[in-house]
Amino acid sequence: MNHSSHNKLVSFIWSIADDCLRDVYVRGKYRDVILPMVVLRRLDALLESTKDKVLEEVRYQKEELKETELDKAALRDASGYVFYNTSHWTLKKIYSTATNNQQILLANVEEYLKGFGPNVKEIIEKFELISKCRHMANKDVLLDVLEKFTSPYINLTPHPKEDPDGNKLPELTNLGMGYVFEELIRKFNEENNEEAGEHFTPREVIDLMTHLIFDPIKDNLPPVMTVYDPACGSGGMLTEAQNFIKDEEGAIKAMGDVYLYGKEINDETYAICKSDMMIKGNNPENIKVGSTLSTDEFSGTSFDFMLSNPPYGKSWSSEVKYIKDGKDIIDPRFVVELSDYWGKTDKHPATPRSSDGQLLFLMEMINKMKAQGATAPLGSRIASVHNGSSLFTGDAGSGESNIRRYIIENDLLEAIIQMPNNLFYNTGITTYIWLLSNNKAEHRKGKVQLIEASQLYKKLRKNLGDKNCEFRPRHINEITQCYLDFNTV
Repeated sequence: MNHSSHNKLVSFIWSIADDCLRDVYVRGKYRDVILPMVVLRRLDALLESTKDKVLEEVRYQKEELKETELDKAALRDASGYVFYNTSHWTLKKIYSTATNNQQILLANVEEYLKGFGPNVKEIIEKFELISKCRHMANKDVLLDVLEKFTSPYINLTPHPKEDPDGNKLPELTNLGMGYVFEELIRKFNEENNEEAGEHFTPREVIDLMTHLIFDPIKDNLPPVMTVYDPACGSGGMLTEAQNFIKDEEGAIKAMGDVYLYGKEINDETYAICKSDMMIKGNNPENIKVGSTLSTDEFSGTSFDFMLSNPPYGKSWSSEVKYIKDGKDIIDPRFVVELSDYWGKTDKHPATPRSSDGQLLFLMEMINKMKAQGATAPLGSRIASVHNGSSLFTGDAGSGESNIRRYIIENDLLEAIIQMPNNLFYNTGITTYIWLLSNNKAEHRKGKVQLIEASQLYKKLRKNLGDKNCEFRPRHINEITQCYLDFNTV
């Protein structure tokens, strides 16, 4: 789905807010209903075609097998996905059989929501969807919202469709879902005079990162690969990495299995990520909710590849108590060993100032690198987006300095790529990709490659938030080739 299709879908969804909710919610707070309904309808539409098979499986287990607790694995097999719904309702059926009685309508909706399996129920709980449906029923707008979201003129599935007039409706991919989500958030926050906070990563930046991560070792990929993002947002970076590796028409065409892992602190974004993992057949249990910095969810686990765009310029003061006790660091992820002039090794804090935690996410990824050896001949590779603070903030002996010193002295840093300003949707500042590896090629050892790509861009005809330019495929190819050639340009 291209930007034009995204914009049409966003406009349609935005019109739902204006048509149905303007007298119910404070303007700018429509997101409380719209975002969960987008996710719900996306899951609902996929289950429509196998609804009869699931209901037959429920009947078989209850009536013939006399089961008191349903076999979840069999239900997943019947639905064709890692999620299912055992109620006899779909959103379309609820709408088409509805009367003007809002209480009956609400009861049907609640029965439908309670019919989902545990993984979707968690998403429903994160969105507080049942209470929101009750509020809409009390305000007599629930039926109107259902009518809009079950319209045959929108497509929220990852498969192309046609509307009743024969017009093609493009599929909504995981990354496309992220774009729609980001644009809706931006519009909602503009209406409410709020900042969007985290920085959604444009597709072309993810494309560049995947080339930088995988191209140098594309002919030597392991048969089983793990990909991790400690600030995974709606999951676009993970799924695009998977697509890049597995694309049958791509440069790699890997035949091995790819397993995705991530963590996200925002409940709404986590719910969207988890739902898309379920839709694509990935294990949703590998996506965790909560703060990456305060809880080491993947302690003892290491990953082959890590890509991330962690929040920058964002305070981690609320998480200090999980990392430090006074001056003592209590989380081993954020301690580094450094040698002094005489070769004596000692432990030092690797914690930046509490107003900006982006380097902590980098340390989290470094902590999850596989030691290069017989079981992991490639070691691990990392691509992480940062602003200039990670490069320049902190005097010698500070946490920031200790982190940079540890990375350089252990020869982990392969390259830093400066990108154009205004490349992201809600920040115009200069950004950089840091590329790390613990298995550098021989000709790269002891060296760091700096690539100045701030002038490689194409201007957009119309700004998308703060984003006024983009990488074109030729720019991505030029940067990637510059990195691969390792020449002075």
